[in-house]
Parts: sequence; C-alpha cells; structure tokens
Amino acid sequence: MTTTAGTGGRYGLAQAARMEWIKLRSLRSTWWTLVLTAVATVGIGVAVGLNTRSASGDVTNNALAGVVPGLLLTGVLGVLAMTSEYTSGTIQATLAAIPRRPLVLAAKAAVFGAVTLIVGEAASFVAFFAVGATLRHGVAAPTLGQPGVLRAVAVTGAGFCLIGLLGLGLGAIIRHSAPAVGVLVAGVYVVAQFIGFIAHGVASYMPILIVENSLSTTKPVSCGTDVGSCPHFLSAWAGLGVLCLYAAIAMTVGGWLLAQRDA
Repeated sequence: MTTTAGTGGRYGLAQAARMEWIKLRSLRSTWWTLVLTAVATVGIGVAVGLNTRSASGDVTNNALAGVVPGLLLTGVLGVLAMTSEYTSGTIQATLAAIPRRPLVLAAKAAVFGAVTLIVGEAASFVAFFAVGATLRHGVAAPTLGQPGVLRAVAVTGAGFCLIGLLGLGLGAIIRHSAPAVGVLVAGVYVVAQFIGFIAHGVASYMPILIVENSLSTTKPVSCGTDVGSCPHFLSAWAGLGVLCLYAAIAMTVGGWLLAQRDA
C-alpha cells in the first residue's frame, strides 16, 4: 500500500482520502456495481415511463422509479466498502498507516460519498431525459423548468449518496458483510413496508418511503378515496434532512465504535 505522510508525519484528511480513492478505484467490482446501479435506474425508469398512460400523473416520479432498486445496490456497496477490509484483513494495515481511526472513516465517507453522489445524479438525470424521450404519444414529457421537477431529480440523485453512507456506517458498526447487508435491507426496505401498513404516522420517516413519496415527487401523493389510511409524507427538503440524519447517526456510531474496538 502506498502512503503519503502529511506535515510532521501526521496524516490529514487529504492524505487519507487519497489512500481510500486508490483502494476504491482499484476494485473492478465497485465500478461494475455502480454501472449496474445506473443501468437499472435508467432501465426501470424507462419501463415505467412506457407504461404511463395518464398525462395528469406525476411523470417525473415515474421516471425516477428505478432509483428504488438502485439505492439497494448503492447501500450494499457502502456496506462492503467497509466490511471488505475486515474480511481481507487490510483494516490492520489501514489503521497502522492512519492511527486516527475516525479519520479513516471520514476519508472513506468523503470518497465514497462523492463517487455515489456523482453516479446518483448522473443516473437520475439520464433516467429523467430517457423517459421523456420514450413516453407514449399524448403524454407530455416534463421539463426541468416546471415547478418541482429539477428539485425532484436533483435530491433523488443525492439519495444514492445518503443511502450509501448509511450502508458504510452500518458496515463500520457491524463489521461483517452478511449481517450488515441484512440490517440494511431489513431497515430500508422490509421494515419500512411493514411499518407503512401498521403505523401510518411513522411511515413517512422510513428511508425508502421518503425517496418514493417525498424526494422524487412533484405533486402531493394521492391515496384516492382511502384518505384515512394515507400517511402524511414529508416535504422533499424535510425528507432529505431525515435521510441526512440517518446517515450521520450511522457514521457517528460507526466512527465511535471503530475508535473503541480492536481491529
């Protein structure tokens, strides 16, 4: 492993981030997963768009439907970015090079977060434009200048980064790939759907429901005639704030445990 010492032999965030970037870019599986994430986001969005028949619906939300499975891949990649070091034993070399353990996690978060943010934004915008070009005749394609559209596409793209950081934090907390992925899938997907059925007041705070019904929408979510069982979903910015809070909590707990426990 190539390392670069900072001033006075101390490592800073820039040096630690450079090391993490080298590790991240050297893994083919990382890039294949990110490519698959982007392709799935665009492909599913186009498929849903082709089945959009009503011009009065939220076409932007339909175009971003592929984000939901894409987030799963990004979250799992975040878990593996951390747990793979424990599996391979390279975490000992990493901590030997950078004894300030919270700095290691901060560098991972900075590099991984930047990469997933770029990929997420690119996938969201490509899906939006691809769906606009393939809609059925009679269904008008939305434009970024329409109310709420640019915001929906941009903050939905940011969701990739936040779910990825949530996975990274869970990886630091649990340290084992399978259990950490299980907790991520259960917490973000399975439990959210279950809670959505039994506790409508809490459903709006579930990560995947925030993405589906707060971030990617340009119109209020309609429940038809069953208004009483419809959760009151958060606004886009409130939903984004809640996702940021989840990621921050996972990263904070993960950083604290990384500093307290043996490698």
